[in-house]
Amino acid sequence: MRYASITSRLADLGSGKWTLHVRARQLKASGADIIELTIGEPDLPPDPALLEECQRAMNAGRYRYSNGRGEPAVVAALTEKYRRRRSGVTKENILCFPGTQTALFAVMFGLAEAGDGVLVGDPLYATYEGVIRSTGAHPVFVPLNPQHGFHMQAEDLEKAVTPECRVLLLNTPHNPTGAVLTPEEIAAIGAVARRHDLWIVCDEVYEELVFDAAFASPFDNPDLAERTVVVSSISKSHAATGFRSGWAVGPAEFTERLLPISETMLFGQQPFIADMTAYALTHEIGTARQMRESYSHRMTAYALTHEIGTARQMRESYSHRARLTIDGLAGVPGVSVLPPEAGMFALIDVSGTSLSGEAFAWALLEEEGVAVMPGSSFGDTARNFLRVSLTVPDDVIEEACRRIAALALRCTACRERRA
Repeated sequence: MRYASITSRLADLGSGKWTLHVRARQLKASGADIIELTIGEPDLPPDPALLEECQRAMNAGRYRYSNGRGEPAVVAALTEKYRRRRSGVTKENILCFPGTQTALFAVMFGLAEAGDGVLVGDPLYATYEGVIRSTGAHPVFVPLNPQHGFHMQAEDLEKAVTPECRVLLLNTPHNPTGAVLTPEEIAAIGAVARRHDLWIVCDEVYEELVFDAAFASPFDNPDLAERTVVVSSISKSHAATGFRSGWAVGPAEFTERLLPISETMLFGQQPFIADMTAYALTHEIGTARQMRESYSHRMTAYALTHEIGTARQMRESYSHRARLTIDGLAGVPGVSVLPPEAGMFALIDVSGTSLSGEAFAWALLEEEGVAVMPGSSFGDTARNFLRVSLTVPDDVIEEACRRIAALALRCTACRERRA
């Protein structure tokens, strides 16, 4: 039988990147002692207030068809959220989707097609290449150099641009590296985008998990407003990955053109999840406004919103666990940890062990019972790295570091004997 060409384009870009994770789950199910550091699943549950709001909405009958753009309450909440970042945002700039992944897929279909090039940093999140190739376009990789902390450099972007390039896919804070672009870096990157008339699609799902740096976005730069589309969700900020509630924010003309694509795909978000999302966003805005307008008034812990409380806890936990990882592997021959600036992952360079990231990751699973993601799952630049998730308790992180160190020491000893 015949198949559409998209099935061939995506044949090796789906779950195959997660083979080690799947194998680790199988071993764990069989009773093996496996420390799982593969995926970015927050270890905090959603706040009970969000679950209660979701249940209230379902009990109130909020489970029928929605509309293509989004439920009015969540569209209004998103409008206010992004209006605080840049003036002039209206409901015409908003489209709601089931999660960031769906938003990114639809946005890319609206901007790229066969023959086009989409610029994207390497390393990159595992689904990006599939999203790009699904449209018929091809990725044009921009190397993200470890010496620059994996921050995209404008000069590297300039060198990578080809005449067929139409879109730049940015991710800040970045997965898998945890890099956070500065306003100056974004301005320089934006200048390249203007020079070559590129759209900028920015995945900002880790916006609320920046450790010490300040978050910056091309969306906030008025000079880039007409060419920037943001995709994000409550998955990471609210520890609500399974609810699949996301959005795209961009120029009004863009969202109007994208709306039929969205409607053709799914025709609306689940109303009860939209109500939960609106509740979270509205409470975030309300608390921030109260603190700005009446900072001198005492506020109880109850008055703090879920987003602020959960995001703060996650930021503090992940930053602390990143430091535990750095300290736990300090001085271990053959490995070094790159300190992340945001997110829930850390990259470990294992090039000094004489093994590639792929080989080290499989040996780590088979010999030490620790499951991590090989850097090669995120592009060629990260082939000598491991990505480890920081979403497990501190003592588990410390034990994982001991096991990683044990394998690294064996690898180093073997290399020295061969020498």
